[in-house]
Amino acid sequence: MNSQSRARFLAPFLAILLFATSSSAQMGHNAAAPPPPGAKSATCTGRPIPQLEDITASTGIHFTHTSDPSKKYIVESMSGGVILIDYDRDGWLDIYFTNAPTVEMAMKGEQSRGMLYHNNHDGTFTDVTAKSGLNSPCFAMGGAVGDYDNDGWPDLYVTCLGGNVLYHNNGDGSFTDVTKKAGVADGRWSAGASFGDYDGDGFVDLMVVNYVDFHLNDLPGFGRFPNCKYRGIDVQCGPRGLKGAGDSLFHNNGDGTFTDVSKAAGVDDPNGYYGLGVIWADFNNSGRPDIYVTNDSTPKFLYKNEGNGKFKEIGLESGTAVSEDGSEEASMGIGVGDYNHTGRPSLFITNFEDEDDLLYRNDGNYDFTDVSYKSGVALPSLPWVKWGAAFADFDNDGWLDLIAVGGHVYPQVDSLPSGGGYREPKLLHFNQKDGTFCDASEQAGPALKEKRVSRGLAIGDLFNDGNIDVVVSDIDGGPMILKNHGVPGQHWVSFELAGTKSNRLALNARLKVVAGGMTQTDEVHSGGSYLSQNDLREHFGLGVATKIDSVEIRWPSGKVETLTNLGADHYYSVLEGLGIVPAERIKPGPAKKP
Repeated sequence: MNSQSRARFLAPFLAILLFATSSSAQMGHNAAAPPPPGAKSATCTGRPIPQLEDITASTGIHFTHTSDPSKKYIVESMSGGVILIDYDRDGWLDIYFTNAPTVEMAMKGEQSRGMLYHNNHDGTFTDVTAKSGLNSPCFAMGGAVGDYDNDGWPDLYVTCLGGNVLYHNNGDGSFTDVTKKAGVADGRWSAGASFGDYDGDGFVDLMVVNYVDFHLNDLPGFGRFPNCKYRGIDVQCGPRGLKGAGDSLFHNNGDGTFTDVSKAAGVDDPNGYYGLGVIWADFNNSGRPDIYVTNDSTPKFLYKNEGNGKFKEIGLESGTAVSEDGSEEASMGIGVGDYNHTGRPSLFITNFEDEDDLLYRNDGNYDFTDVSYKSGVALPSLPWVKWGAAFADFDNDGWLDLIAVGGHVYPQVDSLPSGGGYREPKLLHFNQKDGTFCDASEQAGPALKEKRVSRGLAIGDLFNDGNIDVVVSDIDGGPMILKNHGVPGQHWVSFELAGTKSNRLALNARLKVVAGGMTQTDEVHSGGSYLSQNDLREHFGLGVATKIDSVEIRWPSGKVETLTNLGADHYYSVLEGLGIVPAERIKPGPAKKP
């Protein structure tokens, strides 16, 4: 069924669903649809599975997210972003964890600060929060990385309840809060954020999605509404029954300030859906980044970039607003990747308990097909509440795998006689190169089976050894650093891009790598997952190939460059217009004054 036929077919059903949910004040999530007949998932057999080892204890990371064990208010269940950012540009990924106080603490004016850890290049990290100047603590959710002033130093945007924070990177290990000058506070309950240059002027713009209209002086807690229940037990209220908050698009003026163009651009969400995740990605190879938004318990948005400063919402027409059977789902995390080597980025979306994770295959021309059950990723996900997610080639075979982390929102579910429980395991799916995935969650080491209350997830090569590692943030306890031990004999290549005419971090640059008879594509993304930020370097597994035939880079400026005959197992630095350069050439000079 093409996108136009799908839209006509689903429109009346979606209208009924929207009426039902908008007229109901009940908290709960959609009733689970039974799996289709014959639905199954395969375990991974006959292939090496890389081990993901929990090395947190040896890293020197001692962060603990502030937590109220009872989670009586929805805002206490939603935080926990993790940001991978090479803030000092030494070529090694550093880690920032967001934090949030409990409601009781916030009512008393008490705060909980996030923490920044510097990578020591030896497997350990040092707490540098005090020196960093990341000292404007808010009721923080997550964040994203983007160089908003093109000085070469990555800046940090943190989303919060009641006002977000833009930190300018000073280039000396410290940051300055420039939110007021920049005009990007928003002021609502913000969740996901993502930088991307939608109009091609060389400066990154900022999309922010907001969750519900929530105020500490008007708390929708236990007993506030008579039907704030889940399977018969009292739980926190929301999101249903609460008013949505709307979304924001901030256009970068090129002078350190932004202008709110949300309504004019057509992305302000006037109906007030419950926004959680967002990412800029070029879904149709047009050279213009589109916007994808995950909404909790309401349809998701796909905003097509029209190229004139405006966007058209085509979620329903594209097949990415609801599930295959037309159900709205409680969607949280976003992964984007060309898992089937078509040259088109597909979407992986995490959902609530009894709602399967979604794999939307990109068939071209903004037409997607829900292949969640067909691909094998749906069934293993049903018992769990899933959050952070990513495509990543964990075994370096040249085919993108999938990972997702879980943890319930209601501690009270542990009193139920059945169900997944509050603490939940992680999911790992390996690509079988035929459009399907096998479930390796039980085979990649004990860390994934350990039940936790996880939220944010970010991927990147923490140790510069060519294997993609994982950082997970929990809201009840400390984080988990998962070192990927890889598969012997598999090769890789990685690229760090720097724009000249394009935005400096080359966000939404598209790479096409040809090696070993395979053609892979990927794009540089800000934000995504759930409240988190992945490594901005582009990593490609090469299998047994020891050289790369060609690399085509389509820069955001529109310029296309081709590199040839590169060796495997290297990090390459690429400067727009000059090709491969020594790493020092893409490192910035002194930072601009904010």
